[in-house]
Amino acid sequence: MSSSGSTKAIIAALAANGGIAVAKFTGYLITGSAAMLAEAVHSVVDTSNQALLLFGQHAAAKAPDALHPFGHGRSRYFWSFVVALVLFTMGSMFALYEGYEKIRHPVELTSPEVAIVILVVAIALESFSFRTALKESRPLKGPGSWWRFVRTSRNPELPVVLLEDAAALIGLMLALTGVGLTVLTGNPVWDSVGTIAIGLLLGAVAVFLMIEMHSLLIGEGATVAEDREIRGALERTEHVTRLIHIRTQYLGPEEMLVGAKIALAPELDLPGVAATIDAAEANIRAAVPTARVIYLEPDLDRTPVPDSVEQKG
Repeated sequence: MSSSGSTKAIIAALAANGGIAVAKFTGYLITGSAAMLAEAVHSVVDTSNQALLLFGQHAAAKAPDALHPFGHGRSRYFWSFVVALVLFTMGSMFALYEGYEKIRHPVELTSPEVAIVILVVAIALESFSFRTALKESRPLKGPGSWWRFVRTSRNPELPVVLLEDAAALIGLMLALTGVGLTVLTGNPVWDSVGTIAIGLLLGAVAVFLMIEMHSLLIGEGATVAEDREIRGALERTEHVTRLIHIRTQYLGPEEMLVGAKIALAPELDLPGVAATIDAAEANIRAAVPTARVIYLEPDLDRTPVPDSVEQKG
């Protein structure tokens, strides 16, 4: 699967968040809303994060070298982890600090209607980015749930953009609620409560992403469905009598390493062994195209023969 879908989703989010950040900062300068400031910083963080994701894709495209013989595919996992870290340190912590300070020292809102208009426009722009991420993710998602996709996808950028956009939409609704309650009650503390809620939301999303990206960074194997396909491809290869063991690991979102030991028919000569291995590799790649690096070790089938079989012989 090409990374073009990921790139399109990232660029859409980058454009939307850049425009939203400018609008939110303008709204903060006019209204003095802490929730608006937290959302403005959130949008700046998201914009920076999308730039980091694009940089990660560029770094991953480097050709293999002597120091990195399997390529640089995991750069995409590393920079996605950095994105989660930035979201936590700059987005969540700033919002929590700003909300706490404004609870201690409340500030009256000026022109709250400006904040409301800007937040509504931001929701529309963020919805466009979120819809683009959903569209580009569907081919990878398959029939499973969105939660399953986020948890099991070996593509790091699309889950990151999906969760960032979802958090941004929820954050905008929290900011809108905070500003709305402040207008209705005349109490600016609600604006600060909305800011703290945004900080907690971003913190939860960031921690979840860090856990998922850490798992990808240290190396995840094939999915359950992919493992089943690889095993089936090996077992139906002519002259392969048994799959002894198999290990898989993703070297990058679009490149999997497969190592397996297979038992071959004992009557095969050396050319026959080579032909069987070639056929097995072709079957694996046909079943799972991301399996690009394959090492197969031939062996004899040393499965013990049951006593009952020996007696019959």
